[in-house]
Amino acid sequence: MAALAGIALTATAGPGTSEKIFTGEIADSQCALNVHSLSQSHKEMMGIKPEIKTDTECVRFCVKERGGRYVLETKTKVYKLDAQVLAEPWAGQKVRVVGTLDPKTNVITVEKIETEAASPRSSPKPD
Repeated sequence: MAALAGIALTATAGPGTSEKIFTGEIADSQCALNVHSLSQSHKEMMGIKPEIKTDTECVRFCVKERGGRYVLETKTKVYKLDAQVLAEPWAGQKVRVVGTLDPKTNVITVEKIETEAASPRSSPKPD
């Protein structure tokens, strides 16, 4: 997670809409917000739980066993995601999240999640 993609915010083609594209990694709130991490990474958890070997395993463990929530971690920010069920299959992966950010709550209302390398056919296009 140390080398995360930056954030890309772009407006959709439609007038008056605030849907954006956010790029980063689907992480867990425990590691991303330093609840049991010192470096916003999974290395501390992997050190105390040797059965956890990948970022994906750590994210899922922290959500299921440690009370964490799926979040989008970018190079500079951590965003809460409203659609936890949509985020689960992408745990520990670099993604593009299409959705609307509520700046007051820091929550992205997720329209869809896709691999970071995906070509956005029907989603907003980055600048």
